Amino acid sequence: MIQALKQQSLFSDIESDGLEKLSKIVKKLSLKKGEQLFKEKDDTRGVYLLHSGKVEISRITADGWRQTLTVVTPGDFFGELSILEKRQHVASAVAVEDAELFLLPKEEFERLMEEEIKLACYILKKIAMEMSKKLRRTTDKFLTALISY
Repeated sequence: MIQALKQQSLFSDIESDGLEKLSKIVKKLSLKKGEQLFKEKDDTRGVYLLHSGKVEISRITADGWRQTLTVVTPGDFFGELSILEKRQHVASAVAVEDAELFLLPKEEFERLMEEEIKLACYILKKIAMEMSKKLRRTTDKFLTALISY
């Protein structure tokens, strides 16, 4: 399991003792193609890390259409806002292929913040960096759409 965690972008630079600690709190999940991981308005559970397969993140628009926001591929993570704030999901997640995931439960992350602050801060920094990249990409897409309009 430690080697599988090392392949995750969120944990890629964590040393073996940190990975050992994470391996004791991370939960393994399996989804079959078409199976739903969560839906809009479900309570969040933690950060999901995709080990294999693909997961589509989508939401229902105001006019009732399902809009794909992203397709998550192995090594990526999602649901990261759930460890930062108490919230419900604003999108749904469905396996588009059989998938293996890891879940870092928010309760376990909160315990990590108290007991292993250096490790928890490293994870938060990686999340912040990824969120910053996503925000820059979204801004670029928005500006491109605005210019071409």
